[in-house]
Amino acid sequence: MSATTEKELQFTNAAEMITKVKEEIQLFIVGQDEVIDQVLWSIIAGGHVLLEGLPGLGKTMLIKTIAECLDLGFSRIQFTPDIMPSDITGTMLLQPDESGKQNFVFHEGPLFSNIILADEINRATPKTQSALLEAMGEKTVTIMGETKQMEKPFFVLATQNPIDMEGTYPLPEAQTDRFICKVHVQYPSKEELREIVRRTTGIETHNLNNIASLEEVITLQMLAKEILVSDEIIDYAINIISSTHPHSEEADEVVKQYIQYGSGPRGLQSLISMAKARALCFGRYHVSIGDIKQVAKPVLRHRMILNFEGEANGVQADNIIDHLINNLVQGARS
Repeated sequence: MSATTEKELQFTNAAEMITKVKEEIQLFIVGQDEVIDQVLWSIIAGGHVLLEGLPGLGKTMLIKTIAECLDLGFSRIQFTPDIMPSDITGTMLLQPDESGKQNFVFHEGPLFSNIILADEINRATPKTQSALLEAMGEKTVTIMGETKQMEKPFFVLATQNPIDMEGTYPLPEAQTDRFICKVHVQYPSKEELREIVRRTTGIETHNLNNIASLEEVITLQMLAKEILVSDEIIDYAINIISSTHPHSEEADEVVKQYIQYGSGPRGLQSLISMAKARALCFGRYHVSIGDIKQVAKPVLRHRMILNFEGEANGVQADNIIDHLINNLVQGARS
């Protein structure tokens, strides 16, 4: 078997495995196809995810289900205003050794796992959010001057409630930018509600199967990095990012009127990484403009900061992203 044929087989097998993972998740989670896709793309791209939706829509259950299907270590942290950085990172404790001498021993916190469910992340104080920011950005935590490496792979899947803002601490822009995407969890349709009732109020139960191992998840991440991106596609992505800045030459009147700050370089990196992951899910070896379009909203919606006029008029970042893509001169076909 030639090297080219072997690589093609790897991509085909990867796409089939991802499809099986999604099918297994859907045996337990009703609907939310778009949400499942976007979370899987983020994991393959090696990024963190911010899920926003009303209470009771299954955000926590979705994350637990994905962790089980991928056979990854799972840890849940329920954020509250009184939670301290050491409660999530761990701490040094004095313990006697065999000779009776007291030594500092590090006890890991819940942050040391593969998939971290940061439930209601915006209820934590800025001090605790800063500890989480280091783990998200550097894949390390620092305890009493000693740096500890996080598990590999390491993902923070955080949830927040968009309506109950009392007693919350809005995430700073530096932290929201660490999330590769922001996923909106939508309210289910009537048919989906019927199916939820059937699955959750009867006697039948479904045991999840482990579809992919930890090593296979890492392999998927490496394969995604090998996906080809042409200069034409990179230029298209750059034009999208540049058009989000009100002071850019590419910005139109809508952006100048409603946007205070646009996306930075990390947004461009996230756009390409997510597009690569999506291409891998379809068994393709290259990124298309269609991939860029499909990942633009989750990647950019939390990186576009509205000004006072935009907030006062209830402008949605998703609508502006649609406007930018529709008006952008396309230099290539999807």
